[in-house]
Amino acid sequence: MTPTEIRSFQSLSENVGQFNLKGKTVLIPEMNKNGCRLLAAAFRSFGINALVMDTYRGLDLGLEYSSGKECFPCQVTLGDILFHMKSEKAEKGNDFNINDYIYFLVEAGGPCRFGMYNKYQRIVLDSFPEFRDLKIGSITTDNGYSLSGLIDKKKAVTLRKSGFFAILLGDILDRLLWRIRPYEKEKGLADELIEQAIIKMEAAFEKYAIKKEFNLILEKLDETVSEANLIIDHNIPQKPLVGIVGEIYLRTHVRSNQDLIRILEKHGAEVVNASIIEWVNFISYRDYMEECSQLRLSLKQFKFQDIMTSLKKALKFRAELFYQEQRQKQAYERINSLLDIAGDHKISHLDDILKKENLYNFELGTEACLSIAGILEYVKEGYNGIVNVYPFTCMPSTTTSAIINPVMSKMGVPYLDTPYDSSFQPGREAAIRTFMYQAEQHLKRKGRKSHRH
Repeated sequence: MTPTEIRSFQSLSENVGQFNLKGKTVLIPEMNKNGCRLLAAAFRSFGINALVMDTYRGLDLGLEYSSGKECFPCQVTLGDILFHMKSEKAEKGNDFNINDYIYFLVEAGGPCRFGMYNKYQRIVLDSFPEFRDLKIGSITTDNGYSLSGLIDKKKAVTLRKSGFFAILLGDILDRLLWRIRPYEKEKGLADELIEQAIIKMEAAFEKYAIKKEFNLILEKLDETVSEANLIIDHNIPQKPLVGIVGEIYLRTHVRSNQDLIRILEKHGAEVVNASIIEWVNFISYRDYMEECSQLRLSLKQFKFQDIMTSLKKALKFRAELFYQEQRQKQAYERINSLLDIAGDHKISHLDDILKKENLYNFELGTEACLSIAGILEYVKEGYNGIVNVYPFTCMPSTTTSAIINPVMSKMGVPYLDTPYDSSFQPGREAAIRTFMYQAEQHLKRKGRKSHRH
């Protein structure tokens, strides 16, 4: 190749990484609406100007600047950042300065295409002269979502704990909504309650997160749960309980999955979706297990320096996981004393399930570990149906479907695959109605997991 034909990818190292967020407007793409809003509020508590971008309004841009072969969430988030930056430039005119912003985009290692989002989006942003200097601030599963470099070192640990707590409470608010909306006395009460709760808790996170006064934030959550009890109509019979698994973005991003949970509720379901914190715990658990494996290898090879390195890392990841699980336990026990909502699966328990059933292995990684084991746990707990939500062509989720479909058929539990891209499948409504009829029949035959009304 001649020098003029050689493309430089220097921008991938210079403009993608862990940059200091001080003095910048941090742009967070929406995935889980509640959790992302609380996360942005936690950032603001530390003096970081963070906001959640409007989502899906730029989908046409995302589709225009992609080939269609990318994972659907890549197109959605690409559209979000392009739409936001174009809107900012149009609004501010000559006062627009690209260096005032950092695009905050998490990534994951392994075979999932999610790990390539920031690389591809970097190339697209570089094709716009006015956006070439927009930095992509990225944290990754490869280092356990470390915040190193994003903020002053003394505050990094507290910010990480606050961010975890924000995502945790976002999950709980979602589960509270799904718990009460199918039984609300008047249509719209549950949505209104959760929206007001988010506003109150954003203010609480801004005030208390930097001080680690998490109990004061939980008091705001207590108020919401107490109010939730008042809008439940106790005369409505229990409905079929449906569990959702799948790719983390699609199953939590309402616009991308075409408001699937609300559609299932419309046809008579009570729904529990797998949490985001389940994925965070999985990363800590995976890192811990990898270091334990490396430690065993170093012991066999008598590499004493490597032994100490792996031991320290293993203890660090185990301590992180212990902290996360204790925070979850504290929050869920507090909420369940007021209203029974579904809790999270413990990652080590999901690992044990896969080992026992010999269907998959945690060492293979990806969302399939959680989805396959989560489905089996849902069935054991008495759920009446399972839905697998994922982007069209998603490798981990199609793996899940291939493994679990015959298992669900053998167990006699209704199961539905719901792949998504930007289109509306013509048979979607009929498939969901058929699935819900099967779930209702399962409820009549087998009953369901109990919730206190």
